[in-house]
Amino acid sequence: MQLSKQQLKEIAIKAIDEHRGKIIAIGDSIFEEPELGYKEFKTADKVKAVFEGLGIPVRDKVALTGVIGSLKGASSKAKIAVMGELDAVVSTTHRCSDPATGAAHACGHNCMIAALAGVAYALAGTDVMKHLDGDVELIAVPAEEYVEIEYRKQLIDEGKIKFLGGKQELVYLGELDAVDMVIMEHNDSGRVEGKIACAGYGSNGFVGKLVRYIGKAAHAGGSPHLGVNALNAANIGLMAVSCQRETFRDKDCIRVHPIITKGGDLVNVIPDDVRIETYIRGNNIDAILDAEFKVDRAFKAGADAVGAACDIQTFPGYLPMIPCEPLMDLLYANQVEILGEDNVMYSAGPMAGSTDAGDLSYLMPMLHGGFSGMSGTLHGNDVEISDKDIAYIASAKCLAMTVIDLLYDGASSALHVKEQFTPLMTKEQYLKEWGKLDV
Repeated sequence: MQLSKQQLKEIAIKAIDEHRGKIIAIGDSIFEEPELGYKEFKTADKVKAVFEGLGIPVRDKVALTGVIGSLKGASSKAKIAVMGELDAVVSTTHRCSDPATGAAHACGHNCMIAALAGVAYALAGTDVMKHLDGDVELIAVPAEEYVEIEYRKQLIDEGKIKFLGGKQELVYLGELDAVDMVIMEHNDSGRVEGKIACAGYGSNGFVGKLVRYIGKAAHAGGSPHLGVNALNAANIGLMAVSCQRETFRDKDCIRVHPIITKGGDLVNVIPDDVRIETYIRGNNIDAILDAEFKVDRAFKAGADAVGAACDIQTFPGYLPMIPCEPLMDLLYANQVEILGEDNVMYSAGPMAGSTDAGDLSYLMPMLHGGFSGMSGTLHGNDVEISDKDIAYIASAKCLAMTVIDLLYDGASSALHVKEQFTPLMTKEQYLKEWGKLDV
Protein backbone atom coordinates (compact mmCIF):
# COMPACT_ATOMS: atom_id res chain seq x y z
CA MET A 1 0.00 0.00 0.00
CA GLN A 2 1.36 3.39 -0.99
CA LEU A 3 1.52 5.71 1.99
CA SER A 4 0.94 9.44 1.72
CA LYS A 5 3.82 11.86 1.94
CA GLN A 6 2.65 13.06 5.34
CA GLN A 7 2.43 9.49 6.62
CA LEU A 8 6.04 8.91 5.54
CA LYS A 9 7.12 12.07 7.31
CA GLU A 10 5.40 10.93 10.49
CA ILE A 11 7.20 7.57 10.28
CA ALA A 12 10.54 9.38 9.86
CA ILE A 13 9.84 11.71 12.79
CA LYS A 14 8.84 8.79 14.99
CA ALA A 15 12.01 6.88 14.12
CA ILE A 16 14.19 9.86 15.00
CA ASP A 17 12.36 10.30 18.30
CA GLU A 18 12.77 6.60 19.09
CA HIS A 19 16.53 6.82 18.46
CA ARG A 20 16.94 10.18 20.18
CA GLY A 21 19.37 8.79 22.74
CA LYS A 22 21.63 7.26 20.10
CA ILE A 23 21.61 10.44 17.99
CA ILE A 24 22.54 12.58 20.97
CA ALA A 25 25.21 10.08 21.99
CA ILE A 26 27.03 10.27 18.66
CA GLY A 27 26.80 14.08 18.58
CA ASP A 28 28.20 14.33 22.09
CA SER A 29 30.87 11.71 21.48
CA ILE A 30 32.19 13.57 18.45
CA PHE A 31 32.11 16.85 20.39
CA GLU A 32 34.29 15.25 23.07
CA GLU A 33 36.79 13.69 20.62
CA PRO A 34 37.48 16.34 17.94
CA GLU A 35 39.75 15.69 14.98
CA LEU A 36 41.13 17.97 12.28
CA GLY A 37 40.51 17.59 8.57
CA TYR A 38 41.80 14.52 6.71
CA LYS A 39 42.61 13.07 10.15
CA GLU A 40 39.05 12.23 11.31
CA PHE A 41 39.65 8.51 11.76
CA LYS A 42 37.80 8.00 15.05
CA THR A 43 34.91 10.17 13.90
CA ALA A 44 34.62 8.26 10.63
CA ASP A 45 34.52 4.97 12.52
CA LYS A 46 31.62 6.26 14.61
CA VAL A 47 29.64 7.15 11.49
CA LYS A 48 30.47 3.83 9.87
CA ALA A 49 29.24 1.97 12.95
CA VAL A 50 25.86 3.72 12.76
CA PHE A 51 25.46 2.91 9.07
CA GLU A 52 26.54 -0.70 9.45
CA GLY A 53 24.24 -1.14 12.43
CA LEU A 54 21.34 -0.22 10.17
CA GLY A 55 22.48 -2.57 7.42
CA ILE A 56 23.41 0.29 5.09
CA PRO A 57 26.04 -0.57 2.45
CA VAL A 58 29.06 1.52 3.40
CA ARG A 59 32.25 2.71 1.74
CA ASP A 60 34.84 4.31 3.97
CA LYS A 61 38.22 5.99 3.51
CA VAL A 62 36.74 8.03 0.66
CA ALA A 63 38.95 11.12 0.27
CA LEU A 64 41.07 9.61 3.08
CA THR A 65 38.45 9.68 5.85
CA GLY A 66 35.03 10.15 4.24
CA VAL A 67 32.17 7.68 4.76
CA ILE A 68 29.35 7.06 2.27
CA GLY A 69 26.22 5.03 2.96
CA SER A 70 23.92 4.22 0.04
CA LEU A 71 20.14 3.81 0.24
CA LYS A 72 18.02 2.54 -2.65
CA GLY A 73 14.49 3.71 -3.31
CA ALA A 74 11.62 1.91 -5.08
CA SER A 75 13.04 3.38 -8.29
CA SER A 76 16.03 5.54 -9.15
CA LYS A 77 14.60 8.63 -10.82
CA ALA A 78 16.84 10.98 -8.83
CA LYS A 79 19.72 10.78 -6.38
CA ILE A 80 20.10 13.06 -3.37
CA ALA A 81 23.18 13.41 -1.19
CA VAL A 82 22.65 14.30 2.46
CA MET A 83 25.90 15.56 3.93
CA GLY A 84 27.47 16.17 7.30
CA GLU A 85 31.02 17.26 8.10
CA LEU A 86 33.51 15.29 10.15
CA ASP A 87 36.20 17.78 11.11
CA ALA A 88 36.84 20.28 13.87
CA VAL A 89 38.74 23.57 14.08
CA VAL A 90 41.56 24.58 16.42
CA SER A 91 40.57 26.19 19.71
CA THR A 92 43.27 25.22 22.19
CA THR A 93 41.52 26.63 25.27
CA HIS A 94 38.14 25.01 24.64
CA ARG A 95 37.19 22.60 27.45
CA CYS A 96 36.97 19.70 24.97
CA SER A 97 40.02 20.56 22.88
CA ASP A 98 42.39 17.73 22.05
CA PRO A 99 45.51 18.33 24.16
CA ALA A 100 47.79 17.10 21.35
CA THR A 101 46.27 18.91 18.37
CA GLY A 102 44.21 21.74 19.85
CA ALA A 103 41.21 20.53 17.83
CA ALA A 104 37.76 21.43 19.16
CA HIS A 105 34.23 21.26 17.77
CA ALA A 106 33.74 24.99 18.04
CA CYS A 107 32.19 24.83 14.57
CA GLY A 108 29.05 22.73 15.07
CA HIS A 109 30.12 19.90 12.78
CA ASN A 110 29.34 17.33 15.46
CA CYS A 111 25.72 18.51 15.18
CA MET A 112 25.80 17.91 11.44
CA ILE A 113 26.95 14.31 11.91
CA ALA A 114 24.29 13.77 14.58
CA ALA A 115 21.69 15.04 12.10
CA LEU A 116 23.11 12.76 9.40
CA ALA A 117 22.78 9.81 11.77
CA GLY A 118 19.20 10.88 12.47
CA VAL A 119 18.42 10.86 8.75
CA ALA A 120 19.90 7.35 8.56
CA TYR A 121 17.60 6.13 11.35
CA ALA A 122 14.63 7.80 9.65
CA LEU A 123 15.22 6.35 6.19
CA ALA A 124 17.14 3.09 6.67
CA GLY A 125 15.60 2.05 9.96
CA THR A 126 12.07 2.17 8.47
CA ASP A 127 10.24 1.28 5.25
CA VAL A 128 10.28 4.89 4.05
CA MET A 129 12.68 4.25 1.14
CA LYS A 130 10.28 1.66 -0.31
CA HIS A 131 7.84 4.48 -1.00
CA LEU A 132 10.34 6.88 -2.60
CA ASP A 133 11.37 7.04 -6.25
CA GLY A 134 14.98 7.96 -5.79
CA ASP A 135 18.19 7.00 -4.06
CA VAL A 136 19.99 8.67 -1.16
CA GLU A 137 23.70 8.95 -0.44
CA LEU A 138 24.51 9.65 3.21
CA ILE A 139 27.93 11.30 3.09
CA ALA A 140 30.17 12.17 6.03
CA VAL A 141 32.61 14.61 4.45
CA PRO A 142 36.17 15.26 5.63
CA ALA A 143 38.08 18.52 5.84
CA GLU A 144 35.52 21.30 5.43
CA GLU A 145 37.57 23.66 7.58
CA TYR A 146 40.34 25.00 5.35
CA VAL A 147 43.16 24.80 7.91
CA GLU A 148 46.68 23.42 8.21
CA ILE A 149 47.41 24.44 4.64
CA GLU A 150 51.04 23.39 4.84
CA TYR A 151 50.10 19.91 6.06
CA ARG A 152 47.51 19.46 3.32
CA LYS A 153 49.99 20.70 0.73
CA GLN A 154 52.18 17.79 1.86
CA LEU A 155 49.26 15.41 1.23
CA ILE A 156 48.97 16.85 -2.28
CA ASP A 157 52.70 16.42 -2.86
CA GLU A 158 52.37 12.80 -1.73
CA GLY A 159 49.55 12.22 -4.23
CA LYS A 160 46.99 11.47 -1.53
CA ILE A 161 44.61 14.34 -2.38
CA LYS A 162 44.16 16.95 -5.08
CA PHE A 163 42.19 19.53 -3.10
CA LEU A 164 42.52 20.97 0.37
CA GLY A 165 38.74 20.78 0.97
CA GLY A 166 36.75 17.56 1.36
CA LYS A 167 33.77 18.32 -0.89
CA GLN A 168 36.18 19.55 -3.56
CA GLU A 169 37.99 16.23 -3.34
CA LEU A 170 34.70 14.33 -3.70
CA VAL A 171 34.03 16.23 -6.92
CA TYR A 172 37.48 15.35 -8.25
CA LEU A 173 37.04 11.68 -7.32
CA GLY A 174 33.74 11.49 -9.18
CA GLU A 175 31.80 10.63 -6.04
CA LEU A 176 29.14 13.22 -6.92
CA ASP A 177 28.90 12.52 -10.65
CA ALA A 178 25.57 10.69 -10.26
CA VAL A 179 24.21 13.00 -7.55
CA ASP A 180 21.47 15.40 -8.65
CA MET A 181 21.49 17.68 -5.60
CA VAL A 182 22.91 18.03 -2.09
CA ILE A 183 21.14 18.95 1.13
CA MET A 184 22.71 19.66 4.52
CA GLU A 185 22.53 21.98 7.49
CA HIS A 186 24.87 23.93 9.74
CA ASN A 187 24.46 24.99 13.35
CA ASP A 188 25.36 28.26 14.99
CA SER A 189 24.39 30.43 17.93
CA GLY A 190 24.01 33.71 16.07
CA ARG A 191 23.53 33.20 12.35
CA VAL A 192 19.75 32.84 12.49
CA GLU A 193 19.39 36.18 14.29
CA GLY A 194 17.26 35.19 17.24
CA LYS A 195 15.33 32.54 15.35
CA ILE A 196 15.72 28.81 15.85
CA ALA A 197 16.34 28.06 12.17
CA CYS A 198 16.63 29.47 8.66
CA ALA A 199 16.11 27.79 5.32
CA GLY A 200 19.42 28.95 3.85
CA TYR A 201 22.03 31.63 3.29
CA GLY A 202 24.88 32.55 1.00
CA SER A 203 28.58 32.81 1.81
CA ASN A 204 31.85 34.35 0.73
CA GLY A 205 34.45 32.56 -1.32
CA PHE A 206 38.22 32.76 -1.01
CA VAL A 207 41.61 31.63 -2.21
CA GLY A 208 44.22 30.21 0.16
CA LYS A 209 47.91 31.09 0.21
CA LEU A 210 51.18 29.88 1.66
CA VAL A 211 53.76 32.66 1.83
CA ARG A 212 57.39 31.89 2.60
CA TYR A 213 60.05 34.51 3.22
CA ILE A 214 63.61 33.26 2.69
CA GLY A 215 66.43 35.24 4.27
CA LYS A 216 69.93 34.48 5.48
CA ALA A 217 70.77 33.24 8.96
CA ALA A 218 73.41 34.95 11.08
CA HIS A 219 74.20 35.49 14.75
CA ALA A 220 71.51 37.88 16.00
CA GLY A 221 73.81 39.52 18.56
CA GLY A 222 77.27 39.19 17.09
CA SER A 223 76.84 39.69 13.35
CA PRO A 224 73.27 40.61 12.38
CA HIS A 225 74.68 42.67 9.49
CA LEU A 226 75.65 39.42 7.78
CA GLY A 227 72.10 38.14 7.76
CA VAL A 228 68.87 38.90 5.90
CA ASN A 229 65.96 38.97 8.35
CA ALA A 230 62.99 37.08 6.91
CA LEU A 231 60.83 38.08 9.89
CA ASN A 232 61.40 41.75 9.13
CA ALA A 233 60.41 41.05 5.54
CA ALA A 234 57.22 39.37 6.78
CA ASN A 235 56.41 42.26 9.11
CA ILE A 236 56.77 44.77 6.27
CA GLY A 237 54.71 42.53 4.00
CA LEU A 238 51.92 42.23 6.56
CA MET A 239 51.89 45.99 7.05
CA ALA A 240 51.79 46.48 3.30
CA VAL A 241 48.79 44.14 3.12
CA SER A 242 47.04 46.22 5.78
CA CYS A 243 47.68 49.33 3.70
CA GLN A 244 45.65 47.77 0.88
CA ARG A 245 42.48 47.50 2.97
CA GLU A 246 41.11 50.94 2.13
CA THR A 247 41.17 49.95 -1.55
CA PHE A 248 38.72 47.08 -0.97
CA ARG A 249 35.12 48.00 -1.74
CA ASP A 250 32.61 47.41 1.05
CA LYS A 251 30.14 45.75 -1.32
CA ASP A 252 32.72 43.04 -2.18
CA CYS A 253 33.12 42.03 1.50
CA ILE A 254 36.87 41.42 1.13
CA ARG A 255 38.56 39.91 4.17
CA VAL A 256 42.30 39.15 4.45
CA HIS A 257 43.42 37.52 7.72
CA PRO A 258 46.97 36.10 7.67
CA ILE A 259 48.74 34.24 10.46
CA ILE A 260 52.46 33.57 10.90
CA THR A 261 52.91 29.82 11.27
CA LYS A 262 56.70 29.99 11.59
CA GLY A 263 58.56 33.07 12.77
CA GLY A 264 62.09 31.76 13.02
CA ASP A 265 64.03 28.98 14.72
CA LEU A 266 66.02 30.48 17.62
CA VAL A 267 65.93 33.87 19.27
CA ASN A 268 69.69 34.38 18.78
CA VAL A 269 69.62 33.51 15.07
CA ILE A 270 68.47 35.95 12.39
CA PRO A 271 65.28 34.30 11.02
CA ASP A 272 65.87 32.92 7.54
CA ASP A 273 62.62 30.97 7.09
CA VAL A 274 59.31 32.64 7.96
CA ARG A 275 55.94 31.32 6.82
CA ILE A 276 52.44 32.76 6.60
CA GLU A 277 49.07 31.25 5.80
CA THR A 278 46.21 33.47 4.67
CA TYR A 279 42.82 33.59 2.99
CA ILE A 280 41.58 36.29 0.68
CA ARG A 281 37.80 36.23 0.97
CA GLY A 282 35.11 38.01 -1.00
CA ASN A 283 31.58 37.59 -2.23
CA ASN A 284 32.47 37.43 -5.93
CA ILE A 285 35.32 35.95 -7.91
CA ASP A 286 36.40 39.15 -9.68
CA ALA A 287 36.82 40.99 -6.38
CA ILE A 288 38.74 38.07 -4.87
CA LEU A 289 41.17 38.01 -7.80
CA ASP A 290 41.64 41.79 -7.67
CA ALA A 291 42.40 41.64 -3.94
CA GLU A 292 44.69 38.67 -4.50
CA PHE A 293 46.83 40.69 -6.93
CA LYS A 294 47.19 43.50 -4.38
CA VAL A 295 48.00 41.11 -1.53
CA ASP A 296 50.66 39.28 -3.53
CA ARG A 297 52.21 42.60 -4.50
CA ALA A 298 52.28 43.69 -0.85
CA PHE A 299 53.88 40.47 0.38
CA LYS A 300 56.56 40.67 -2.31
CA ALA A 301 57.28 44.28 -1.35
CA GLY A 302 58.23 43.15 2.15
CA ALA A 303 60.89 40.86 0.70
CA ASP A 304 62.21 43.53 -1.66
CA ALA A 305 62.54 45.99 1.22
CA VAL A 306 65.14 43.92 3.08
CA GLY A 307 66.64 41.85 0.28
CA ALA A 308 64.88 38.59 1.07
CA ALA A 309 63.11 36.23 -1.31
CA CYS A 310 59.36 35.64 -1.26
CA ASP A 311 57.67 32.47 -2.49
CA ILE A 312 53.85 32.56 -2.74
CA GLN A 313 51.80 29.45 -3.42
CA THR A 314 48.10 29.88 -4.16
CA PHE A 315 45.48 27.17 -3.70
CA PRO A 316 41.87 27.09 -4.86
CA GLY A 317 39.82 27.97 -1.82
CA TYR A 318 36.03 27.88 -1.81
CA LEU A 319 33.60 29.51 -4.20
CA PRO A 320 30.86 31.85 -2.90
CA MET A 321 27.75 29.83 -2.02
CA ILE A 322 24.64 30.47 -4.08
CA PRO A 323 21.41 29.46 -2.32
CA CYS A 324 18.92 27.28 -4.23
CA GLU A 325 15.51 28.78 -3.51
CA PRO A 326 13.38 25.78 -4.63
CA LEU A 327 15.22 23.63 -2.10
CA MET A 328 14.96 26.37 0.53
CA ASP A 329 11.19 26.46 -0.01
CA LEU A 330 10.90 22.78 0.90
CA LEU A 331 13.16 23.00 3.95
CA TYR A 332 11.40 26.14 5.19
CA ALA A 333 7.99 24.43 5.15
CA ASN A 334 9.40 21.53 7.17
CA GLN A 335 11.15 23.82 9.64
CA VAL A 336 7.86 25.65 10.18
CA GLU A 337 6.08 22.33 10.76
CA ILE A 338 8.63 21.16 13.34
CA LEU A 339 9.58 24.46 15.01
CA GLY A 340 6.70 26.86 14.36
CA GLU A 341 6.52 29.80 11.97
CA ASP A 342 7.57 32.39 14.55
CA ASN A 343 10.84 30.55 15.10
CA VAL A 344 11.98 30.27 11.48
CA MET A 345 13.30 32.80 9.00
CA TYR A 346 13.46 32.04 5.29
CA SER A 347 16.94 33.42 4.57
CA ALA A 348 19.69 34.63 6.88
CA GLY A 349 21.31 36.44 3.92
CA PRO A 350 25.01 36.14 3.11
CA MET A 351 27.50 35.13 5.77
CA ALA A 352 31.04 36.46 5.79
CA GLY A 353 32.50 33.00 6.30
CA SER A 354 33.06 30.36 3.64
CA THR A 355 32.33 26.70 3.00
CA ASP A 356 33.18 24.16 0.33
CA ALA A 357 29.42 23.74 -0.09
CA GLY A 358 29.84 26.89 -2.17
CA ASP A 359 31.77 24.89 -4.76
CA LEU A 360 28.91 22.42 -5.06
CA SER A 361 26.41 25.26 -5.53
CA TYR A 362 28.13 26.09 -8.84
CA LEU A 363 27.66 22.52 -10.06
CA MET A 364 24.27 21.38 -8.74
CA PRO A 365 21.34 22.49 -6.57
CA MET A 366 22.70 22.95 -3.05
CA LEU A 367 20.77 23.40 0.19
CA HIS A 368 22.63 24.64 3.28
CA GLY A 369 20.02 25.25 5.97
CA GLY A 370 20.70 26.76 9.35
CA PHE A 371 19.76 25.70 12.88
CA SER A 372 20.69 27.11 16.26
CA GLY A 373 21.06 24.96 19.35
CA MET A 374 24.54 26.27 20.12
CA SER A 375 25.85 28.94 22.46
CA GLY A 376 29.09 30.90 22.42
CA THR A 377 31.08 32.40 19.58
CA LEU A 378 31.53 30.26 16.48
CA HIS A 379 35.16 29.01 16.37
CA GLY A 380 35.64 30.39 19.89
CA ASN A 381 36.55 28.62 23.12
CA ASP A 382 33.09 29.00 24.68
CA VAL A 383 31.02 27.04 22.16
CA GLU A 384 28.61 24.54 23.70
CA ILE A 385 25.66 22.53 22.40
CA SER A 386 23.00 24.30 24.40
CA ASP A 387 19.84 22.70 22.97
CA LYS A 388 20.34 19.20 21.58
CA ASP A 389 16.71 18.86 20.60
CA ILE A 390 17.25 21.65 18.08
CA ALA A 391 20.88 21.04 17.15
CA TYR A 392 20.64 17.26 16.77
CA ILE A 393 17.00 16.19 16.60
CA ALA A 394 15.02 18.95 14.87
CA SER A 395 17.67 19.33 12.19
CA ALA A 396 17.57 15.58 11.47
CA LYS A 397 13.78 15.63 11.20
CA CYS A 398 13.75 18.57 8.80
CA LEU A 399 16.40 17.04 6.54
CA ALA A 400 14.63 13.66 6.45
CA MET A 401 11.31 15.34 5.68
CA THR A 402 12.93 17.30 2.85
CA VAL A 403 14.28 14.08 1.34
CA ILE A 404 10.76 12.67 1.39
CA ASP A 405 9.41 15.82 -0.28
CA LEU A 406 11.97 15.52 -3.05
CA LEU A 407 11.65 11.80 -3.80
CA TYR A 408 7.93 11.19 -3.28
CA ASP A 409 5.52 10.75 -6.21
CA GLY A 410 7.99 9.81 -8.91
CA ALA A 411 10.62 12.14 -7.41
CA SER A 412 8.63 14.93 -9.05
CA SER A 413 9.96 17.68 -6.77
CA ALA A 414 13.56 16.60 -7.22
CA LEU A 415 13.16 16.49 -11.00
CA HIS A 416 11.54 19.93 -10.93
CA VAL A 417 14.43 21.38 -8.90
CA LYS A 418 16.91 19.80 -11.29
CA GLU A 419 15.12 21.18 -14.37
CA GLN A 420 15.10 24.70 -12.93
CA PHE A 421 18.80 24.70 -12.11
CA THR A 422 21.45 26.00 -14.50
CA PRO A 423 25.01 25.10 -13.45
CA LEU A 424 27.52 27.94 -13.46
CA MET A 425 30.31 25.47 -14.24
CA THR A 426 30.64 21.98 -15.60
CA LYS A 427 32.75 19.59 -13.57
CA GLU A 428 35.48 19.85 -16.18
CA GLN A 429 35.45 23.66 -16.04
CA TYR A 430 35.52 23.55 -12.25
CA LEU A 431 38.53 21.25 -12.09
CA LYS A 432 40.44 23.15 -14.76
CA GLU A 433 39.53 26.79 -14.09
CA TRP A 434 39.12 26.79 -10.32
CA GLY A 435 41.10 23.72 -9.31
CA LYS A 436 43.94 24.46 -11.77
CA LEU A 437 44.11 20.77 -12.65
CA ASP A 438 44.87 19.22 -16.01
CA VAL A 439 41.72 17.35 -17.03
